[in-house]
Amino acid sequence: MTTDFALEVERLLPHLHSPRPERCGTLVRLVGMRLEARGIMAPIGSCCQISSHEGHSIDAEVVGFNDKTLYLMPLQEPSGLAPGAMVRLKPDSGGVCLGPELLGRVIDGRGEPLDSRPRPRCDTRLSLQGLPINPMERGPIDSVLDVGIKAINGIMTLGRGQRLGLIAGSGVGKSVLMGMMARYTKADVVVIGLIGERGREVQAFIQESLGAEGLAKSVVIAAPANVSPVLRLKSAYMTHLVAEYFRDQGKNVLMLVDSLTRVAHAQREIGLAIGEPPTSKGYPPSVFALLPGLIERAGVGRHGHGSITAFYTVLAEGDDQNDPIVDIARASLDGQVILSRKLADAAHYPAIDLNGSISRVMQNLLNPDDMKLANKFRRLWSLYQQNQDLIQVGAYEAGTNPQLDEAIALRERMEAFLCQGMHEGLDEPSSRDQLRALLST
Repeated sequence: MTTDFALEVERLLPHLHSPRPERCGTLVRLVGMRLEARGIMAPIGSCCQISSHEGHSIDAEVVGFNDKTLYLMPLQEPSGLAPGAMVRLKPDSGGVCLGPELLGRVIDGRGEPLDSRPRPRCDTRLSLQGLPINPMERGPIDSVLDVGIKAINGIMTLGRGQRLGLIAGSGVGKSVLMGMMARYTKADVVVIGLIGERGREVQAFIQESLGAEGLAKSVVIAAPANVSPVLRLKSAYMTHLVAEYFRDQGKNVLMLVDSLTRVAHAQREIGLAIGEPPTSKGYPPSVFALLPGLIERAGVGRHGHGSITAFYTVLAEGDDQNDPIVDIARASLDGQVILSRKLADAAHYPAIDLNGSISRVMQNLLNPDDMKLANKFRRLWSLYQQNQDLIQVGAYEAGTNPQLDEAIALRERMEAFLCQGMHEGLDEPSSRDQLRALLST
């Protein structure tokens, strides 16, 4: 009996000093950015460490599986990897640390600092997926949000907890408008996700658009275009999780995500790498499931306890307003602000196109008189835009249309109302007073 026991101990001894078989495997294949490992069991979303033959290691996230083969996507460049490389499951890889120490910091999707400062020491650890809220427990959107921008405060008033899209092509002033909202919006905390943008723009946005005063009450999560699609996607989840953390503490949070389109691109890269079929414009089905799920994480908290007002920038590629990502954003959000290249080319900033912009909760926030004023301004502005060519060539005869005559008389003042400098902020009551004075003449 003793001999049998000794033999059994001798047989198990090597395994007692080595990783458990299901927590350690080997790399068997690399196709593009997809790594395949065998001999290891790990759930979707967990993080593994892969040791290269050159002595260094890289991290990779589990994104799928097929039978006993795990599919992983690396978080760094997979150079130096070779068949047979050791793959180990990292402990405690399913969450990130959160706390008020994140305010004023610039981090990535794993909570690692990007601002050359020590890692934030936070006590709370939560999963990136967050906790869904029962829609029947959400509070109503019943209070006005002051964003400090006249065109939005006066013509398309927003509410706390609203989700909006900022839809535009490239180079029409999205980043400047986001910086203005970050500085002038009356919110307790601002959470900014810079996903998939140029690395140069991350620093420029923080230093020029946000500024030291804006950064002090903000948390910036950055994942430039040159990082792994997994890290870009994790940064999008991290942005929402940080906003949820502060919302659940009763704070009114402004969340800016630039851009939702780059988040979709990251999921497209991952989906295609693990074998999903491409559908509309090459996007796999997982993209169209991901975006509404992300957007639904924003909004008013349970029973009105805190709120997340979210702005998602959406790139209309080639100024195509029928892009599939633009379509799904319109269907999932509570309104949109459309930026016009034509207005931007005419140095009209912010280049907000009233003809396509709308706030779907505005009627619940304003009294009837203020609602009439906003609708009248929109009607006169739209009427002038529709007849602009006739007016400019002198084909319109004054007196034919009284409303158009009024629009022509007020055009310069309306244009001045819609324009605003990037370092100028105007609160909601003052915006309403200017609109009332403009239309009462």
